[in-house]
Amino acid sequence: MKQHYDMLVVGSGPAGQRAAIQAAKLGKNVGLIERKAKIGGAGLQSGTIPSKALREVAYAVSHSGSMGMREAIAKDATVRRGFLAEAIRKKNMVVDQQESVILNQLLRNGVALIPGKASFVDEHTLTVQKPRGEKKLLHADAIVLATGSRPRRPRHVPFDKERVLDSTSILHLHHLPKHLIIIGGGVIACEFACIFAALNVQVTMIDPHPQILTFLSEDIAIRLSNAMFSMGIEFHMQTEVKSIELIDDGVRVHTSAEQILESDCLLYAMGREANIDDLAIDQLGLEQDKRGWLTVNDYFQTPIPHIYAVGDLIGRPALAATGMEQGRIAAIHACDAKSTLTADHLPMAIYTIPEISFVGQTEAQLKKQNVDYVAGLGHFKESARGQIIGDNDGMLKLLVDRQSRKILGVHIIGESASELVHIGQIVMNLGATVDCLVENVFNYPTLAECYKMAALECINQL
Repeated sequence: MKQHYDMLVVGSGPAGQRAAIQAAKLGKNVGLIERKAKIGGAGLQSGTIPSKALREVAYAVSHSGSMGMREAIAKDATVRRGFLAEAIRKKNMVVDQQESVILNQLLRNGVALIPGKASFVDEHTLTVQKPRGEKKLLHADAIVLATGSRPRRPRHVPFDKERVLDSTSILHLHHLPKHLIIIGGGVIACEFACIFAALNVQVTMIDPHPQILTFLSEDIAIRLSNAMFSMGIEFHMQTEVKSIELIDDGVRVHTSAEQILESDCLLYAMGREANIDDLAIDQLGLEQDKRGWLTVNDYFQTPIPHIYAVGDLIGRPALAATGMEQGRIAAIHACDAKSTLTADHLPMAIYTIPEISFVGQTEAQLKKQNVDYVAGLGHFKESARGQIIGDNDGMLKLLVDRQSRKILGVHIIGESASELVHIGQIVMNLGATVDCLVENVFNYPTLAECYKMAALECINQL
């Protein structure tokens, strides 16, 4: 016998949580299916929150003003084991607290939690295999797929969870390595490079691209590269990996530059792939694009109108924040409530050391479109707050259309970049001009004053 729900959500990560809670708030009977033992998906259990919690520990050590801790970590194996154990304990504490908050929100809103692995029987029916093996059939008017993604693990890479790691298994290391090789130059690779380098681990990065984070504004990417280089990170750019082999005391890598590099362990961080294999979507005729993501419309509907897909499952931007918003919009649309689309300008944050955040277009993109624009800079070292916290390298850049005076892009590197970006984002989404930033008063001393500095520079050019 089938159990009926108004909506079934598959996956309890950020996108799934938000979809389930939103539908429940609209008075719908909602079931949330999760195949893992704990809720929260990769965002909470093995990705966003754990890595950012470790980043804060590493940041605190690197900015403590004392080299004693870093030197002890580098020299003493016992200290390395103890420090990592403490860092992991703090990370686990944050994860547990956040899991409790999410669980409370779901239960408070009447969402039914259904453990097990879901797969389609037909367009409205899912079979759920429970952890002990028994199966049940669930029927729903609407289904939201939010199963997320996992690290890409090519067969030729000898993953063993001890010496050759992905972004999930590296969070479970039992000791800090002396030397870490990272393959990749994207967001995850750079974030972990900064975390381990801040803890005095020798880090070597190998990537086929000419620079790290190729989608960034070029000057921001250069500033980050310089900061990472000053932390002791070694770069092998425009370099391919020919082979990876396990050796007695670590890992050996052969590169296209005919180099042989060895380290205690290796992080392979070359992309992610959709968690879609178990869903049996072939039963429905749903197709994936060439990268394996599901295609959707503006309301996150698949070609089957009552089946929605949100979060990492649909590819870029693949951020927890955007996934939450996608889940909310999908649920509202599925419930026939008044639906609004996501704002045009979405922020992105990269939790390297220093932090980076941006919204809108880069100078390279504007030049390619032949847009007439001006750029204004606000340097952290020229603000009292920047001087107080000792951030002499931070910078905020505004890109402004010369004719309309509207803001086309905000690019920030430095302390609290991920918080600061929202000021520019809101101005952009409201369609306001750069004059808005000049006419407003910012607390003193704050880093937000850099908006006014950059805006004044733009207006001087206009």
